[in-house]
Amino acid sequence: MPSILFVCTGNRCRSPLAAAIFLNRLSEQNLRDTWRVESAGTWAQQGLPADPLAQKAAKEIGLDLQDHRTRSIDQTSLYDHDLIVVMEEGHKEALSVEFPECAGKIQLLTHLAGEIEGVPDPVGEDFAFHLETARELTKLIDTAYARICELTVG
Repeated sequence: MPSILFVCTGNRCRSPLAAAIFLNRLSEQNLRDTWRVESAGTWAQQGLPADPLAQKAAKEIGLDLQDHRTRSIDQTSLYDHDLIVVMEEGHKEALSVEFPECAGKIQLLTHLAGEIEGVPDPVGEDFAFHLETARELTKLIDTAYARICELTVG
């Protein structure tokens, strides 16, 4: 079963949104049950819900983060996934240094979509910024979907 891990810092906004968006794309092709899609954070506190503004933004684009609970990166989660998609260059650098044997499967989402800059962290920002982040993640995943599938499935 192909597996993908979306990673951000706190696992309360970007990575749960990205995972939900990607799962939605898989559902559209009746592939949701054939993939394992998860999210985690580099500095996440275990068991927190998604940020309330991220939940509201998710709802605005037709997704639900109500059941999401944060989790942090650990060695097992990196080794257990075919592809690790991060939101910022700093995430990629830190994970590649800490887990050098996984470096080849760590990709920046924006690079997969042909863009340069990472996805800014909406923590502490207003709802409009969270909604903009959700829409940007949707655009990036739509653009990178085929490439993500190709890298994950091999």
